[in-house]
Amino acid sequence: TFARMAMNDEETAALTAGGHTVGKSHGNGLESLLGSDPEGADVHEQGLGWRNPQGSGKGRHTVTSGIEGAWTTHPTKWDNGYFHLLLNYEWELVKSPAGAWQWEPIDIKEEDKPVDVEDPSIRLNPMMTDADMAMKVDPVYRSYMEKFAKDHEYFSKTFARAWFKLTHRDMGPRERYIGPEVPQEDLIWQDPVPAGSTDYDVDAVKAKIAATDLSIADLVSTAWDSARTFRGSDLRGGANGARIRLAPQKDWAGNEPERLSRVLGVLEPIASESGASLADVIVLAGNVGLEKALDAAGLDIPVPFEPGRGDASAEMTDADSFEPLEPVADGYRNWLKKDYVVEPEELLLDRTQLMGLTAPEMTVLLGGMRVLGTNHGGTKHGVFTDREGALTNDFFVNLTDMSNEWVPTGDNLYEIRDRASGETKWTATRVDLVFGSNSILRSYAEVYAQDDNGEKFARDFVAAWTKVMNADRFDLED
Repeated sequence: TFARMAMNDEETAALTAGGHTVGKSHGNGLESLLGSDPEGADVHEQGLGWRNPQGSGKGRHTVTSGIEGAWTTHPTKWDNGYFHLLLNYEWELVKSPAGAWQWEPIDIKEEDKPVDVEDPSIRLNPMMTDADMAMKVDPVYRSYMEKFAKDHEYFSKTFARAWFKLTHRDMGPRERYIGPEVPQEDLIWQDPVPAGSTDYDVDAVKAKIAATDLSIADLVSTAWDSARTFRGSDLRGGANGARIRLAPQKDWAGNEPERLSRVLGVLEPIASESGASLADVIVLAGNVGLEKALDAAGLDIPVPFEPGRGDASAEMTDADSFEPLEPVADGYRNWLKKDYVVEPEELLLDRTQLMGLTAPEMTVLLGGMRVLGTNHGGTKHGVFTDREGALTNDFFVNLTDMSNEWVPTGDNLYEIRDRASGETKWTATRVDLVFGSNSILRSYAEVYAQDDNGEKFARDFVAAWTKVMNADRFDLED
């Protein structure tokens, strides 16, 4: 849990110790005796629920968990009592009044016991959890415990910084913070990105990109891979910063490292010559690819672009913390890192909601990415078109064409065949077919499959594409 929050060992130790320095756990009774939860309780409970019939139902009789007791002698004081008890006593495993396993000290001095929450003349044993015991017996964590015990000021500062990180790490970069108490320091876990240039000649950069030998698939796939890491859950990832060129992203299997290196080798000199950031040039390259595809489809639709992205350095990047952002699947590029318990279409939904996309946006983007030929590794599954590279609605036209039938041919593999002749036309995966099998998704697919909706499809694709490319452009927010 702490690793997924990008906490290192010292921060984990500080948060555990600090969180257990104050307060107590409440398990002085059986959870099974509690009343219904707030939503299940009768109207007279007024949305409170969990009525506790044991004793007074509060104070020493409070039940919120299975463990019971305070961690320290003075659980309402910020002191070093946690370290004193943890390190100076041996602990044994016992059961709480609720029947949960917890640890209690052996032969504890009377003055080291915390007092009862209702009667200060009564002293009770403190308790510890397995997490606390890890702080005692694990050599790495214990070294931090001993350091904190000797230097309470250092412990307090370390806890304060870790607590700030814990409570603010889902707010994105510092520029999104407001108020007089915003720290002026850029913290590495905020994924800082320097401001990028906006005064370069965008059209000139586009012309240089268009003159390269990079294919539409190269241009679009690289921009997509750079931007798809965005997570609305904690506002991390995205194209700004061009971290796709840095470790660890440059080596992720989902980014096709060999292809990525080749594409970046072409785009980096263009960025350097023009004064634009590489982050801008990567996104602009994707737009150039889209405009080529639109032109191939006979459409004149501009793809919006906002300059100003910056390029983060390796020193600005906490590489280890990016591991949870690595994609293990990307249905938009018809790719799975390996087989998983969940179905590929479920993984597509997970990525979609992380990126903040709606079901119609998911539908139009996937259909467009297929006909653009952006599949991982260049596979042809789901490329239901004879005009690959043109931004057409062919994916939806052929998916919903009742003159075709779908035949399973292997694990997560299907063939689309002509019903009359039996001739195989295309291949597909579950991610492709779900847009015909799911009633809601099929309703979107049928809209885009209409003969007169080719332009609507293209315009909706461009709008959804722009949303993805700008997802982390917090500087553009009103």
